Amino acid sequence: MKLQLPDWLRPLLGSELLWRVRRPEKKIYLTFDDGPVPEVTPQVLALLDRYGWKATFFCVGENVAKHPELYRRLQKEGHQVGNHSYNHVRGFRYSDADYVANVDKARLYIDSKLFRPPHGELRRSQAALLKKDFTIVMWDLITYDYDAAMEADNILKLIKKNLRPGSIVVFHDSIKAQKNVLQVLPKALEYWTEQGYSFGVL
Repeated sequence: MKLQLPDWLRPLLGSELLWRVRRPEKKIYLTFDDGPVPEVTPQVLALLDRYGWKATFFCVGENVAKHPELYRRLQKEGHQVGNHSYNHVRGFRYSDADYVANVDKARLYIDSKLFRPPHGELRRSQAALLKKDFTIVMWDLITYDYDAAMEADNILKLIKKNLRPGSIVVFHDSIKAQKNVLQVLPKALEYWTEQGYSFGVL
């Protein structure tokens, strides 16, 4: 399973997309998608607090509407938040106007200039409209923690193999990813710390 797109391919998908933070420091830009949900997000927050790491949470608007206290907790504990659309829509299935409207609806609940398209689906025309108001954040390394066929040990091996300075790493604080993220995240945090990495926040 390939976790990274080749660097040469990324500009062809849109120069306005942020895939990796190119700086010399050994920093990891840890991100979480699809929350907040009470079944998983508090446990993720507890792990991050234990290891002293901060992250960026790309939140789904309807989840924030259901669990505003969790959204406020993310911010209170020093984490960054981002917009992940109102109800996790796929850009390829929506007109530009309807897609932007869905993202705008999420803005009623999520105060952020960061946006990540659900499933990574975003037409260049949609990106052109959204970049007026957002930094559009993709990823350098996705963990596939939401895939029930992936074993925790294999996810950790893939993370170690593909990690590099400036990587934007995607985990998920979702029910679907619950088993894997809670097993892999502490091991990843320990490994990154051992390797001399620190966290960066987008």
